[in-house]
Amino acid sequence: MAQGVHAAETAPVATADDQATAVEAVIVTGEKTNRGLQQTVTSVAVTTAAKIERENIRNFYDVVAGTANMSETYGKTGFTIRGVSNSNVSGGGTGGLATIYVDGAALPVEASYGGPLDLWDIGQVEVLRGPQSTLQGRNSLAGAVIITSANPTQIFQGRARVGYASGDERSVALAVSGPIVEDQLAFRLAVEKKKSDGFIYNPVLKQDMDAVDNLYVRGKLLFTPSALPGLRAMLTYAHNDRDGAYLFTYARTDRPDYYKHRIDTSGDPSRTKTKSDILTFDAAYAFSDKLTLNAIASFNAVASDATVDFDYLPVRSSYGTRSQDNDTTSLELRLNYEGERLKGLVGLYQARRDARDYSVSLTNVPFPRATLVNVLTSTLLAGVPSPTPAQQAGAAAQANAFANLYITALPVVPVDYSGDQPSVIDTSAIFADASFALTDKLSLLGGFRYDHEENTSSTVQTARFAGTYPTPAAFGPYAPYVVQVNAFVAGMVAQANSSAPTGTRKFNAFLPKVGVKYEWTPDINTSLVAQRGYRSGGSTVNAARSTVAAYDPEYTWNYEASLRTAWLDGTLTVNANAFYTDWKDQQVTVNMGLNAYDYEVKNAGKSHLYGFEVEVNQRVTPQLSWYASAGHTKTKFDDFTVNAGTATTNLSGSEFPYAPHWTLAAGADYRWDNGLIAHLDGNYRSNSFSQADVSQAQEALVKARLVFNSRFGYEREHWGAYVFAKNLLNATYSQYNRDDAHIALLSEPRILGVTLETRW
Repeated sequence: MAQGVHAAETAPVATADDQATAVEAVIVTGEKTNRGLQQTVTSVAVTTAAKIERENIRNFYDVVAGTANMSETYGKTGFTIRGVSNSNVSGGGTGGLATIYVDGAALPVEASYGGPLDLWDIGQVEVLRGPQSTLQGRNSLAGAVIITSANPTQIFQGRARVGYASGDERSVALAVSGPIVEDQLAFRLAVEKKKSDGFIYNPVLKQDMDAVDNLYVRGKLLFTPSALPGLRAMLTYAHNDRDGAYLFTYARTDRPDYYKHRIDTSGDPSRTKTKSDILTFDAAYAFSDKLTLNAIASFNAVASDATVDFDYLPVRSSYGTRSQDNDTTSLELRLNYEGERLKGLVGLYQARRDARDYSVSLTNVPFPRATLVNVLTSTLLAGVPSPTPAQQAGAAAQANAFANLYITALPVVPVDYSGDQPSVIDTSAIFADASFALTDKLSLLGGFRYDHEENTSSTVQTARFAGTYPTPAAFGPYAPYVVQVNAFVAGMVAQANSSAPTGTRKFNAFLPKVGVKYEWTPDINTSLVAQRGYRSGGSTVNAARSTVAAYDPEYTWNYEASLRTAWLDGTLTVNANAFYTDWKDQQVTVNMGLNAYDYEVKNAGKSHLYGFEVEVNQRVTPQLSWYASAGHTKTKFDDFTVNAGTATTNLSGSEFPYAPHWTLAAGADYRWDNGLIAHLDGNYRSNSFSQADVSQAQEALVKARLVFNSRFGYEREHWGAYVFAKNLLNATYSQYNRDDAHIALLSEPRILGVTLETRW
C-alpha cells in the first residue's frame, strides 16, 4: 500500500489552531489514492494526529473503543469491525479477516497483540469498515486498519514527553525532524520507552503478571531530489521490542472484591516477548498532473516467544512454551490517474509470508469419555450380530460404569508434546479501481481484483504419554477392560506422534466491485456499492492425528449505501453508511471425535449481518468542538453445525462473538485563551457474547459498559503540563469468564496519569 509519500507533512505536535478544529481537512489514503473524507464511499473512521493529541489516545485499542461498530474481542488481543473479528468469528481458518497496516506493511494476525500499536508520533489512523478485498486482497473481508506515522519535515522540529500513570507506568518519548539537505532530504526519528507493573499480582511467583517493558524506535527519510522534481520517496524502519503479559492474562474470581485485588495463582509465569521489525520503501513519480507511478516494497518480521500455565494452579502440572515467527515481504506497483472524468488506478501485487509455529508443552488432555464409551460399547456388542435395544442399553450401562472407574483413576491424559508447523503463503494479484463521471453529478464506480495464492504447510510433532497407566489388578472383574483402554490411550497418544508431509494448495479468486455515486450539491453526495469479500482457504494442523486438513475459501457479498454531508460552511459534517452482508462457505472448526484436540476446519457455515454507522463532527467556535458517533450491527449464523464425535450441535440463530448491537461515542474539547484546555469523551458498548453457543445468552454474556475518559492541561507555545484519566468512573466488566476455573479477563481499572511535554 503506497500512501505514505503522498500524505501531507505531519508536524510533531498539533498547533493551537489545529487542536481547535474538530472538522479537519482529512485526507483518506487507505483506498490507495488521496481522497477527501467527504468524497469517500467506503465507511472510514479517521483519527488524526490532532485528535490523538487532544484525547491522549495512547494505543490502537483506544481508537477501537471510540470508533463506531468496533469493539475489543478477547481483551486487547483483537478487535471486531461490524461484528466480524479480525481473526475469525466461527473458530475456523488461519488467515485474518481484517489486517493492520503500519506504514504500508501488512502485519500478521499475531501482531494485533504485542505488535507496534502504540501511537506516539503517529500521523493518522484510518479504520476502513466493510470488505476491502478489491484493493487489499486476502485477509480484509471485514475491513482494514491503516496506521501511518508522522512524516519528516523540511524545518527542524522536536517534541519530548515524560509521563507517569497508574500501575506504576513510566514513559519517556522523543521525536525530532528536520532537513539533512535543504528541500531534498529530510529525516524523522521517534523513540518511546514505556514500563509498567500492571494490575495483576502473582503471590506464588511473587511477580506482576501483566507488567510491560516496551521500546519503540522509528526512523524515516524523505527524498525529494531537485534534479527529478516528480520523484518523492520515503524509507521507513521501525523496531518494537515488547516484554509483556501472555496473550490471555486472567485474574482469579473466587475471592471477594476481585476487581480491586487482582491476583493470579499460576505456578508458571505466563509471559510473551515480541519483537517486530518493519522496513518499507515507498516511492512515487509524477509523470504529469494526472498520471503517477507508485511503488512500495516492504519487509516485516514479527517474532514472539511465550510461556504459559495451562491450568492456572500453583502446582506445575500443565505448562508450555510457544515460539512464532512471521516474515512477510511484499511489492506493489500501481498507476494512479486523475483525469477530468476518469479517476482510478491499476496495480500489481506480490507477497510472501514465511511462518513457523513451534511449541513444547506438558499438556493435560481431558479424557475423551464419550469416545471411550462408544468404543467400549461397540466392543461389548462385537459378538452380537443384531443386538436388541435391551442388549444395547446393557452394554452402554456397563461401558459407562467402567468409564466412571477408569476416569477416576486417569481424569486427564498427560502428554509431553512438541510441534513444529512451518508454512509459506505466496500471493500475487492484479487489481483496479475507478470512477467515471457520466455527468457533473452522476458517476459510475467499479473495480476488481484477481488474486492467486499458493499455501504450503506441513507438521512435525512428537507426543509421549507422561503419566502412569491404571493397574488392571486394581479393577477386579474389569481388569480386561483396563488393558484394552490403556492400549486405547497409548494408541491415541501415538497417533499424535507422527508427521504430515508438506502439501501445497492453490486458490484463485475474482473479486468485483460495482456502484454509483450522485452529487446532489457540492456538500451532499450519496452512493450505492456492491462488492465481493474474500478470505482464502488453507490447511489446518490436526494435532491429535498429526495430519494437515485442507479447507476452501469463504466469500461474502456486501451491499452498502453511503451519505456524506457538510453544513454551516463546512463547520459541521454528518456522514453515514448502511450495509448488508451475506456470508457463504464459512470456515468452521469441527471436532472429529478422538479428543479435545482432534479438530479440523470445514466449509460448513452461512451467516448474514446488517447495520449502519453515523458520525457527526462540529467546530462550534475556535475554542469549542464536539463529535458523536453511533454504530448498529446485527449478526446471525444462518447455518452453523458443529460436530463433536457422535454429537452434533446446531448453532444456527446464535450471534457472532464480541458483536455488540450498539456502539456509541461522543466527546468535546474546549480551549481557553489563557492556555487551559479540557477534553471529555465517553464510549458505550451494548451486551455481546464471548462465544458462539446455543446458550450464549446465559453462559457467555459480556455485559454492556459505559466508559469515560478526560484530559486537562495548561500549555504555552513550547511546553505543556497535563493530567488525564482513562475509565474515569472505574467501570468494571469482564471480556471472558471461565466459571469452572474461577478466572476472568477483567477490564482495565481507572488509570490516572500526568504528562509533561516540551516542543521546539
